[in-house]
Order: sequence, then structure tokens, then C-alpha cells
Amino acid sequence: MIVDAAEIRARPDLDVVAEGDVVFRQGQIEIRAQRLSYDQLGDLARAQGKVSITRDGNRYSGPELQLQLQRFEGFFSNPSYFFSRTQAGGDAQRIDFLNEDVAIASGATYTSCPREGPDDPAWLLSSRRVKMDFANNEGIAEGAVLRFYGVPILAAPVLSFPLTDARKSGWLPPTMGLDNKSGLLLSVPYYWNIAPNRDATITPTVIAKRGVGLGTEFRYLEPGYEGTLNLNMLSNDRLTGRSRGSLGLVHEGSLLGDGFYRAHVARVSDDDYWKDFPSETPSLTPRLLAADLRANKPVFGDWRTYARVLRWQLLQDTSNPIDVAPYDRLPQIGVRGSQRLFGGLEFALEGEFNRFTNPDGNLQPTRMTGSRVHALGSLSWPYVTPGWSLTPKLSVNAAAYSVDQPLTSGDRAGRTQFGRSIPSFSLDSAWVLERDTQWSGRAMRQTLEPRLLYVKTPYSDQGGLPNFDSAGKDFNFDSIYTDNAFSGIDQVSDAHQVTAGVTTRVLDADTGAEALRLGLAQRFLFADQRITPDGAPFTQRVSDLLLLGSSTLSSKWKLDAGLQYSPEIQRTVRSILGARYSPGPYRTLNVAYRFKREESEQVELGWQWPLYGRPREGMNRGNGTTCSSAWYTVGRVSYSLRDSRITDSVLGFEYDGGCWIGRLVAKRLSTSQVEATTQLGFEIEFVGLSRLGTNPLRVLKDNVPGYRMLRDNNSLDANRPTAP
Repeated sequence: MIVDAAEIRARPDLDVVAEGDVVFRQGQIEIRAQRLSYDQLGDLARAQGKVSITRDGNRYSGPELQLQLQRFEGFFSNPSYFFSRTQAGGDAQRIDFLNEDVAIASGATYTSCPREGPDDPAWLLSSRRVKMDFANNEGIAEGAVLRFYGVPILAAPVLSFPLTDARKSGWLPPTMGLDNKSGLLLSVPYYWNIAPNRDATITPTVIAKRGVGLGTEFRYLEPGYEGTLNLNMLSNDRLTGRSRGSLGLVHEGSLLGDGFYRAHVARVSDDDYWKDFPSETPSLTPRLLAADLRANKPVFGDWRTYARVLRWQLLQDTSNPIDVAPYDRLPQIGVRGSQRLFGGLEFALEGEFNRFTNPDGNLQPTRMTGSRVHALGSLSWPYVTPGWSLTPKLSVNAAAYSVDQPLTSGDRAGRTQFGRSIPSFSLDSAWVLERDTQWSGRAMRQTLEPRLLYVKTPYSDQGGLPNFDSAGKDFNFDSIYTDNAFSGIDQVSDAHQVTAGVTTRVLDADTGAEALRLGLAQRFLFADQRITPDGAPFTQRVSDLLLLGSSTLSSKWKLDAGLQYSPEIQRTVRSILGARYSPGPYRTLNVAYRFKREESEQVELGWQWPLYGRPREGMNRGNGTTCSSAWYTVGRVSYSLRDSRITDSVLGFEYDGGCWIGRLVAKRLSTSQVEATTQLGFEIEFVGLSRLGTNPLRVLKDNVPGYRMLRDNNSLDANRPTAP
């Protein structure tokens, strides 16, 4: 026990009386007052005059306190209180401490807004009686009413809420949304804390134009596996007259010690589901949904075996059908690895069996199906030094097929079993040259990084052969330094060529941060290339020229550019130009231009910017000071110059009132040339309490580059239960 005061009178082992700016400390408890008496026999402390008590970061203050310290039993009359975790507090007529874990507040209020004059704060939660059970992480408020600028917006006879970051079962705040197809949507989620490693969220939903639905999310975490299951059901969609739903499963776990398996499954009830419920489609490609099960197991060293089953669900659209669908793999089994041999030689091999079938919804039912066994092997001899490297490599692509339909063309016409083997030789050399320099008085390091790649692959007639998984690679700085113009196994381009390129970078000598990058690359052919992604022989002796550039010379500006120039037509074939201006927090502006000749031309603008008021980095909350306010605009717009229309857009406004944040966000997603889904989201976030609305934060974070939340994530979590 430590006592500090202007005057102290004490009787050893009996009592202490302190007066004048008293500071009393015992364990984690600190009491400040003008007068304090402590009865050591009864372990009773009485404090009067500007009393404040601090415990576990929480602070209570008022005119009078009586407390048994060890048992933490007593009362505080007319206290004000402040919770450090939520940066919020309030007033009460009286707080009774029943023990160190349980307290009861009578006539209590709660807010994170400061009081300004006689007016009530912007939002205020009031209750007749609040019981706070810290051991069970539960607060129970009786007769609770939430007022926003004096207007009651939420009331409940009994309201339950958590007191810490720990999870708690209960009803979550309702969410509302609006779109042009479904109308008004209202959801009231219930969070079920089943166990420390399992929980579920059950969400009854009312959709104005469609009916009543139910969404569920189940999460689990075990020592050997974890996963999430999402299921959404709409028993009778009044607009379509049928039941609709979606399923999403993500499950991962360990297998036989150091092995690993994963299951990702996404399924929906019908082809139009992705249009009508875009937020519920659990896939990055909303019209191609995968059921993907895979496992792999290390064998020895860098060698491992793997197996996979993959089935696709195609969501077809009569106005914009998927003509060429990916194959199902039922199954895919293989082994791959590499081995270092004598004399610096390196051997790598991939051997694999696949059974390819057509997915449901495929528009080409007679498309070839069958099985394939392939082997990709290579033998290389890399020579690496700090400044340069040279890697000769001999590789082979061998495949054997057994197809269900006889071939109809080529030398193998009429056959169902056949094979082919295509060798290739490459010689890759790269250099890294450096020099020290200075830019505007800053110590910098500049690199010059030339690279040469020679490839020789003989021509092999592949006419009539099945193509289960090959497609032309995108022509860019990565693919130009590869020996095959195709991805996958089935197609192998012939080549007799050299690729030459050079990159220069300017780096900060102290931090290594990249300030500037410039590069160019081009391919030179010694013979015509007969097997190409577009099917027409490539007879030019030089390929298109690739150029790239990026700069972060200023902390506020970042520039990126990429260009593909055709010497044959002496025009740009493709270009990407982008710029980002970020002068400070919550201020970012992005502009991008994308062009592909005879296909697309698009301009994109994204931003987050204050409109009016003081940015929130200068605001304080919960400490009695005045909170400034600010308006922000945020959004992204993609405009097709070729079609003269807006393809996708997000437009929002945010108001930060210091202790509350309001958001209004509209999102428009094009689903075809003539159709689009427009959604409207709105939300009020009561800082230190919870959110009401649609929670459009994910839309903003996913669509606006550089978007930053107007508050930190360590505030109250968006999914905090508040159970009436």
C-alpha cells in the first residue's frame, strides 16, 4: 500500500487518514481524492471530494467512494466512467461493486461523444440498470434506449452486450440494403459462440421483392484442420417462382503428418444467381464456380506427390454465353520435384495423369474427352556468381493420350491412343551491374540488369491433337522470358529465337527502397514460328517491343506504365498507364488508362478525399475534448471509351463526426452489355458501440485502391454481438 498526500495521519495496523491531493495505490487499484480514510482491519477505503479510481485501464470518478479493496465490494455515488478498450464511457446515479467481476450501474448512460454545453452528445445509450459481469464477458442493460441526436432509433427491454474482445452469443445489429432488382433487404444476424474453436452466424433475411431467406456461416478450427461453411437459402423467390441458394466451403488440414489437403467448393442454384445476388457468389470468377479438392504429400527431399479432383459449374447466359469451358479433372494425380546431381547438374521432373471430362453446361457436348499422361523433365547446369549467371537447360515435354472419340484430322486420324515427345534447349544469362550515384543530394544505387535467353524447340505437328488445358500466354515481361508461348501441357510452340532485355533500377542506398525502374525487352526470331496461340504462323523476325516504367521519386506520387509496340504496324498494340497521388492519410487519387487495340479502351478513376472539415488524424475521442468533423468522398469509376459507357462504378460519401461515422455507398456492376445491378448501402457506426446498416466497408476496400478506414481496427469489431 502506497499513500501520497499533503497530510497523513496513521495508526499502525489500524487505519490511515490522508487529506489534500491524495494518491492511494494498492496492486492494480489507484484512488485519487481530496480526503481518504482506510480501515486496515475491515479493508475499507472511504474517499470524498473529486474521487477517481483506476483499475485495469478503466476509470471512474465522482464525489464519493466506499470500497473494500481486496474483495472489491462497495459503491460509487454519481460516478462518471470511461472504458479504455472502447474509448467510451458515461454517467450513472450509482455503481455498486459486488465483487471484482460484477458491478451494477443504476441510471447509466454510455457514449464515446464528448458533451458540448447543455446539449446531449450526438449518440447516447441510456438504461435504467446495467449489470456488468466481467468474468462471463456479459453486460445486461434493462430498459435500454439508443438515441441519435435526441431521436430514439433502437430500444429493447433487455439488451446484452460483450465487455471485452472475447466472442459472445447474441443478436448482431440489423443490416439493411437496397438494389434495383431485389428492392429493400433487411437482415438480423444471430451469432452463436458454440465453443472457443467453433462458431456460427445465422441470418434471417427479408427481401422486399423476393421473400424470406436464411443465411448461415459455420466456422471451425481444430489442431489438424480448419474451415468455413456458408449456406444461403431462399425457399421461394417471388420474382422467379423457384427456390434459390448458394453453397461455399473452404476446408484445409494436415494429412499424414507433413501432408496437406484442401477443399474449396462453390455452388449456386441457377445460372442467374450471380446477377441477382452478386455479394453471395463465393468466387473470384462469378460465372465459373469450382469444386476443387486437392492433397499433396512430401515424399523425400524436394519431391512430393499430389492428387486433385476438379469440377466446374458454368453459369450460362444466352446473351453472353461461355463458348469454351474449362475441363473437369476426374482425377489429376502426379508427382513433381527436383534433385541436385553431381557437378552442379540439376534434374527436375513432373509426371501426371489426368482424366478430362466436359462440365455440366458446356455448349459443345461432342467436345473431345479422354485421359492424358504427361512428363515434363529438364536437366540444367546453372553457373551463378554475384554479378552474373549462365544456365543451359535441356527439357522435354512428353504426353500420351487415350481419347474417347477418334481423331478426325492429321496423321493420327481415326486413332484413340497416341503420344508425342518434344525436346527443347535454352540458354539463359543474366547480369546485375551496380554503381553508386546521387540524386538531389541523396545517396542512391543504380543497377543495370541485361538478360539474354536463347531457345531452340523443333517443330512438331500437333494438328488434330486434343487441347485439354493449353492457352496462349499473355505477352508481357514475364512470359517473354519463357520457352513456350502456351500455358498447360498440350500445346508446345516451336522456337528458334533470342529474347533480349535490360532493366535499370535506382535504389535508395540506405533503405534499398526502389525509386525508379525502367525496362525494355524484345524477341528476335531466326526462323518462322509455325505453332502460335492465334493459329497463324509468325513470320516477323522481331516481336513487339515491351517497355515498362515505374517511379516513386516522391513519397506522394507513384507512376506506372507499360507499353507494347508493334514494329510491323508501327503502332501501340497495348498500353497501361497509371498514377497515384497520396499526399497524406485519407487522401489518395488514382488514375489508370488501359488500351488494347481493336478490343478495349478504358479509363479508371479512384479516390478517397476530404471534402470539408478537419481530417480525423487531428481528432480526439472520449477525453472530453471537442471532436471535429469532416466529410469525405470515395469511389471508383471505370469508363469504356470503346463502348462509350460506364462499366463498373462505386460512389460513396463518408462523414466522420468524431464519435460516429456515417457512410452512403452506391455500387453498379455490369452483368452484360445491357444489364447492370445497382446496390445502395448505408451505415451508421457508433464508435465504441457497434454499427447499424449494411457495412459497405468491404465494398470500399475491394474497389478503391489505397482506401483507408476512418478508424482503426482495434476499436470495437464490426461483428460484435449486441443481443436483445
